[in-house]
Amino acid sequence: MVNVLEYADAAVIRDRRTILGPLTWTVDPSQRWVVLGPNGAGKTTLLQLAATLLHPTSGTVRVLGERLGRTDVFELRTRVGFASTAMARLIPDGEPVLDAVMTAAYSVAGRWNEVYEDVDERRARRVLAEWRLDGLAERRFGTLSDGERKRVQIARAVMTDPELLLLDEPAASLDLGAREELLELLGGYATSPSAPAIVMVTHHVEEIPTGFGHALLLRDGGIVAAGPIDEVITSEQLSAAFGRGLEVSRIGRRFSAVAA
Repeated sequence: MVNVLEYADAAVIRDRRTILGPLTWTVDPSQRWVVLGPNGAGKTTLLQLAATLLHPTSGTVRVLGERLGRTDVFELRTRVGFASTAMARLIPDGEPVLDAVMTAAYSVAGRWNEVYEDVDERRARRVLAEWRLDGLAERRFGTLSDGERKRVQIARAVMTDPELLLLDEPAASLDLGAREELLELLGGYATSPSAPAIVMVTHHVEEIPTGFGHALLLRDGGIVAAGPIDEVITSEQLSAAFGRGLEVSRIGRRFSAVAA
């Protein structure tokens, strides 16, 4: 089984400052990882490498078996789904939701002169229904609530049946109801045997959906802990990552953390 992600002593350096690494980390196709750490820990940089938007300064990164720097990243990106606020900003406010999702087939944001087949529209409408957005297909993207926009981003990311799904803080800025609806959908998706490998970045353990079995904690660009989620999301490990005493509790399959 080929790992979907392989970081081998990978580091990213900007202006003589190490932003990430060197670190070694792998993700196999059956895994769902959550990545946590304080601001500046390197979480977004880690995800940008996986999305082929960055190349490592040193070490190696392989995405879906292809080594960055020795492969056509534009072709590789069609196999990776990526949902983030930065990507959402590229979608025109006036774009119908159906088109916002369907244009993922061409890896563009904003429909222009592309030619879509009936199968593309059927696929887009099915994905919208799976993410409880089917009633919004004709709505303009700019008129949606934050929760609806987040779900459109994810629907767009899964439109092409990616082999790897990357989520950058999908629950950020959502109210409690919208957050719980999104986490319910993500949990159901993550537990599906047909879902791809998933890596999700978040700041809060409360935002970890069910179905995620592995966790990676970062601090100052390095790994504090990585492995099965029950071994990593603990009071001791989380306190080390965030630099203050934290107490972790669990209710059912969900986590919570407060100051110790």
